[in-house]
Amino acid sequence: MPPTTVQDSRATRVGAAVLNLLLPHHRTSGRTGARPEEFPDQLRRIAGFVRDDAPIVFTLPGFPCKSPNPAKVLGHLPDQGERLSLRFLDTLCADIGRLHPPGARLVICSDGHVFGDLIQVPDAHIDAYGDELRTIIRRSGLDRLSVFDLRDVLGDLAHDTKRAHVQQRYAPTVADLRARVHDDEPTRALYRGITRFLVEDTADFPGSRSALQRACRQRAYGVMRRSRAWGDLIAEHHPAAVRLSIHPQPAGAPKFGIRLLDAPDVWATPWHTSALHRADGTWTLLPRVRAAQLGDLVTAGGRPSHFRQR
Repeated sequence: MPPTTVQDSRATRVGAAVLNLLLPHHRTSGRTGARPEEFPDQLRRIAGFVRDDAPIVFTLPGFPCKSPNPAKVLGHLPDQGERLSLRFLDTLCADIGRLHPPGARLVICSDGHVFGDLIQVPDAHIDAYGDELRTIIRRSGLDRLSVFDLRDVLGDLAHDTKRAHVQQRYAPTVADLRARVHDDEPTRALYRGITRFLVEDTADFPGSRSALQRACRQRAYGVMRRSRAWGDLIAEHHPAAVRLSIHPQPAGAPKFGIRLLDAPDVWATPWHTSALHRADGTWTLLPRVRAAQLGDLVTAGGRPSHFRQR
């Protein structure tokens, strides 16, 4: 058998094994129980790293900043929800290393500055959040993780200048995006999910509920445009990487949706919620006010960290 055929067979086998590790954590709004062969893009990319005998690289847009709504989160810095999620991602890379000796690494593509004006979070809070992510990774020895953000791309330019550059160079038009929302169900579900988050993240709105919803629907298109732009920028800087997403993704999509922690809401993330340590030793993500009803506040390093169920 020619060596290339042997290599291809091994790459396919390892790729399927890696996907089998990822599948229990697949974040999807569709059916569960998909098989590795239903993810051809991910299989192709993983196989490329295996054939090259190189570490498998994953990119994950997310970890932007905390929600500005104090009813949902404990503050503007990462807390136990982020710590648990980072440990999970590092452990997942370690598990992949047992299947593929060169290992795996994951690039967290922190996108807070991309959306800061639209999600109404101060850029100083976004910087502090990103800096603390790096500190957690370093102090916890999570060596398989790294953080990539607009500072790595555009340096010390003003934040508004960075956002304008990304949008002008990479973002689709509003008309194109509206057409996608109209014609494509996953895109429509994403639009609705982002709109809901924007409504929930608004703590003080002077107008009516219907006015807030109209404003958030408009902002949702802006968030989605820049999300597409950020995705294209990431692909430009990490062209071979396996693309992960914190949003639900169906089988066969270009991105693999990944669930970081257990939560009753498929859209929940550590930066929109607070962590609750349940009595049975497991963890879940809930809005801060709900977690406070169920548990007592725990601090770490002098800051609020999570809740422990009573």
